[in-house]
Amino acid sequence: MSYAYHAYEAAHMMLSPARSMTDAMHLAFRNPANPLTYTPFGRTVAASCELFERTTRRYGKPAFGLPETTINGVRTAVEERVVWERPFGRVIYFDRQIEGRRKPQPKVLIVAPMSGHYATLLRGTVEAFLPGHEVYITDWTDARLVPLAAGRFDLDDYIDYVIAMLQMMGPETHVMAVCQPAVPVLAAIARMEADGDACAPRSMTLMGGPIDTRRSPTEVNKMAVDRGIDWFGNRCITRVPFGNPGTMRAVYPGFLQLSGFMAMNLDRHVTAHYDMFKYLVQGDGDSAEKHRDFYDEYLAVMDLTAEFYLQTVETVFIEHALPKGTMMHRDKPVDCAAIRNVALMTVEGEKDDISGVGQTQAAHDLCPNIPDDKRVHYLQLGVGHYGVFNGSRFRSEIAPRISDFMVSLDMNVAKDRRETGATQARKALKIAS
Repeated sequence: MSYAYHAYEAAHMMLSPARSMTDAMHLAFRNPANPLTYTPFGRTVAASCELFERTTRRYGKPAFGLPETTINGVRTAVEERVVWERPFGRVIYFDRQIEGRRKPQPKVLIVAPMSGHYATLLRGTVEAFLPGHEVYITDWTDARLVPLAAGRFDLDDYIDYVIAMLQMMGPETHVMAVCQPAVPVLAAIARMEADGDACAPRSMTLMGGPIDTRRSPTEVNKMAVDRGIDWFGNRCITRVPFGNPGTMRAVYPGFLQLSGFMAMNLDRHVTAHYDMFKYLVQGDGDSAEKHRDFYDEYLAVMDLTAEFYLQTVETVFIEHALPKGTMMHRDKPVDCAAIRNVALMTVEGEKDDISGVGQTQAAHDLCPNIPDDKRVHYLQLGVGHYGVFNGSRFRSEIAPRISDFMVSLDMNVAKDRRETGATQARKALKIAS
């Protein structure tokens, strides 16, 4: 696989003349001054040109595109601000421009997956929580853009990043891990609790994550076990070609990841593109735009460092180190039994074909010392992996439950503080008298 990336770049370059020609044809057959634009023939040519352009394009990183939200019926501007940054990732804060005094609301760090897609895949997740929460999200960097001088980035580094982010945000944070980060987030919190870190979060919500992939194993899980780590090292790792900031960095490239994503449901993607072609020919602009919006996000992928990818595959999917109790972070054991103060909520989808039912719920068995009144599990019927964190059922059924979980914890803490303050006041008065 040493030259796979170079071959991919060369293929893009060789397609450039054809793309230029089809772009010109597309413009010609979309031009209002061209009589053929309004004929079935003209719409067919334009549709064919657009599909060729879209299937041969390299998709860049999308924007979150959340300039406002609605709070209590009032449209409120939202400003994105970077509040923490290191070479391989940063934290973005969605600062709601609320006038006057702010009523305290749960502070949420959404840890986006580093598994191929950008953090913008969770745009709907962020949007659902903006009206009632202070929302932060991790924004991981495409490894192709990180120079070799920045050093390595593996699973241990990922855990270090999560710990540093939580320390920056403070102890009243609620953290949400979507899919892949469920394991490193749980490991980070276990290490923080074991070290007595005062910045350990108030709660963690793990959503569709591979905590124990021995439960209800999916085809993805079985493939990892059957093929072994050497297969992945030999078949999936290549080096970033010249012309990029991360030249010669060993990576698992985004285009290979996308090939795997597409292959899992190839018939569905072929049908979707054929439907797109029909929408364009029929002049159904709304349906065509929905297709564009989805695939602009889905086809935008990023490279992962080779060391992070291989260590994750081996630790999580082959060795099952966390549920077996053998996982290490640096030279220290990851013991989830050390978690006593951080509340736990797990969320799964009934039809999840990436993280099977029971894999995320396994976190409850690994954390026996969390009190029963600080733990919740929720199984959402009728949704797959994507539906766990996005879509109509997420907005109407999952997000409200997660929000209630966080709000109730904050209210209990506030109540305890008031009662403690009242008790101390009574003691002070008694001493004074």
